[in-house]
Amino acid sequence: MLRIARDIVIDESDIEIGFVRASGPGGQNVNKLSTAAQLRYDSHRAHLAPDVAARLTRLAGQRMTRDGVIVIHAQRFRTQERNRQDAVDRLVELFKAAAVRPTPRRATRPTLASKKRRLEGKKRRGEIKSMRSGRPEE
Repeated sequence: MLRIARDIVIDESDIEIGFVRASGPGGQNVNKLSTAAQLRYDSHRAHLAPDVAARLTRLAGQRMTRDGVIVIHAQRFRTQERNRQDAVDRLVELFKAAAVRPTPRRATRPTLASKKRRLEGKKRRGEIKSMRSGRPEE
């Protein structure tokens, strides 16, 4: 069992990991061995709160299929075991990021001084532009 947060737990037996050939440079190691790990996890098995599930779907993006299966492809390392651990770590990080509730933005009003600075800058810019035309305005 992988404990992500207080109320989020992933059963390791639900994680399916297969190994495929990695792409990219690597010479004979890439051509002969299937070292890249492909992790598949059905997110519906995690029993998430609706807001956490929505954040997970948004954060997963292309890595989540229409059926709710998260697919993570790990090929950073040369060995199966390290790629397997990397894929599991990335899944855990994805769930941890989804568990964090974003702080709501509080609407604020600009201060009087910032309004004055803004208007002063606009006035200065307007004077510069009016100087460009043949005669300056007074």
